[in-house]
Amino acid sequence: MGTLVEIATYYLLRAWGFRNSIAIERHLEEYNNSTISHNVEYSLHPIIASRRFKLENSKLPISLSKIRNLLPGDNMGFPNGSFKKSIQLLTSDHVLRNSCTLAEDRNKGILMSHLESYDEIETEIELNILKMQPWAIFECKRVGIEEGLKKGPQTIEKAKQGAYVARTLSSLQKIRMPNGQLGGLIYLQDGSYLIDYHSRLIEQIVHSESFELLRQFSLSVGVVSNHGNWFTGANKNKELEVLGASYDWLIFLTDMGLTEFIRELLLDPTPKLAPARNAFLASYAQGKKKNRFTKVQMDLTADSVLQRYFSDNHDRIQGWFNVISPVTENLTTLQKQLAILRSKDWLNIHN
Repeated sequence: MGTLVEIATYYLLRAWGFRNSIAIERHLEEYNNSTISHNVEYSLHPIIASRRFKLENSKLPISLSKIRNLLPGDNMGFPNGSFKKSIQLLTSDHVLRNSCTLAEDRNKGILMSHLESYDEIETEIELNILKMQPWAIFECKRVGIEEGLKKGPQTIEKAKQGAYVARTLSSLQKIRMPNGQLGGLIYLQDGSYLIDYHSRLIEQIVHSESFELLRQFSLSVGVVSNHGNWFTGANKNKELEVLGASYDWLIFLTDMGLTEFIRELLLDPTPKLAPARNAFLASYAQGKKKNRFTKVQMDLTADSVLQRYFSDNHDRIQGWFNVISPVTENLTTLQKQLAILRSKDWLNIHN
């Protein structure tokens, strides 16, 4: 179930047009505390350079060494020691690595590769250089119920862990106001600070052109799902209250939405999703040899049909999600905030 929540989140972000900004499973440092880092499922980073390359006579696998042979002599500015030792963008058995990191350097950034198109005659690859500091993070939280128990024993612990990460990665600090409402505080370079209601401060930062407000800000988004533990936005339990007070946005993937995805993917599959179903069954059946249905590694044809499915059914799929917090907002507002943040002049902001 957790994998399906992650897959739905990933392909929704792609349908919104954020593929080139996405990094998967990165360790991100806490705000002004480099001694502690946290693994985050998806982080969205500023793109500071992009190039496309064509690989002729592209026999599989599409390996790091083959991609490096396409690069100019300066390796797009990355030192030799910053490259991964071995990685494949596309394996010999057609397993694609999403957001494939080729190299990373603390000063230069992250060199990320994406497969634009593939055939044996010519393959097109896009390379993006991303800044290390993300402008948004997404985390998925789902806990099942063990047999004989009314509630998953790790539910509150997972909620607390997610809450801690959401509160420590960004320069926007969350505080509780005297009237019980959630507030926010952000420090300025001169030692002063801004304090306001959290939702208003988010809007101010997102729409600001102030370098000091944006430089270390990351919008935090939590995606939670039910399975008997998280309840609903109108019937929150302790876990949802904890997460709702910690993430800037808390999104609820409803049981109705998840059930609809499972039915169309697995139980009563549509013909267009057949390759994705086959990849799922090959990955999670008894005696499986290799997983080809995760957010990191995805069967090539399954990736193609999932992209099309989430694009063609965009409005319906957005209806799978409810916004828990901010309570007065909707998913369209989140999408707009992400688009605004992506468009900022990050190169100058971080310099």
